Amino acid sequence: MLGKIIIASKNKGKISEIKKILSLRNVELLDLHGLNYPDAIDESGSTFRENALIKAEAVFSKYYIPVIADDSGLCVAALKGEPGVHSARFAGHTASDEENNRELLRLLQDVPDSSRDAYFMCSAVFYYDRGKYYLAEGKISGLIVHSPVGTHGFGYDPLFFLPKYGKTMAQLTVREKNGISHRSVAFRKLKEYIDEYVKSFW
Repeated sequence: MLGKIIIASKNKGKISEIKKILSLRNVELLDLHGLNYPDAIDESGSTFRENALIKAEAVFSKYYIPVIADDSGLCVAALKGEPGVHSARFAGHTASDEENNRELLRLLQDVPDSSRDAYFMCSAVFYYDRGKYYLAEGKISGLIVHSPVGTHGFGYDPLFFLPKYGKTMAQLTVREKNGISHRSVAFRKLKEYIDEYVKSFW
């Protein structure tokens, strides 16, 4: 029996990344883009964890199918943790990745290299029944560079430099990124739980 799970996202880049990381067997992964999900989910939480649960609960309440949801973002020390939960709309509710990146660079223009520490954080949840879920988190630390570098990935990837690799996140191949990113760390933990769930119920 082929089970169905919904990825609670319309972001094609994120959806593709999640599918590659999970590579689930005997599961059809749906997403909000393909389902033409009509509603805008009010991500009103003050933490990534709260927002992931808000998204999961909203989608589950509509379809009653297990849901995978996450909230992730960039936290910059010099900006007291911002953009944080506002990462996707840092430059405005309809802002593009490029606009968000420009806004971040504008705010950091006078900040020296020694104070440009940042980290990506991801909270991911597998919500399989009303009030029942498994949550996992992942984090990766780096620095914010002064201008975009690299053409891969999405979001703040071109600005997030990884000293250990000597590259920004946007310079990594898909395989490299999926091996180390905050999202991959969280979703690999989630995958272990989902695999057991699939064996038990499908």
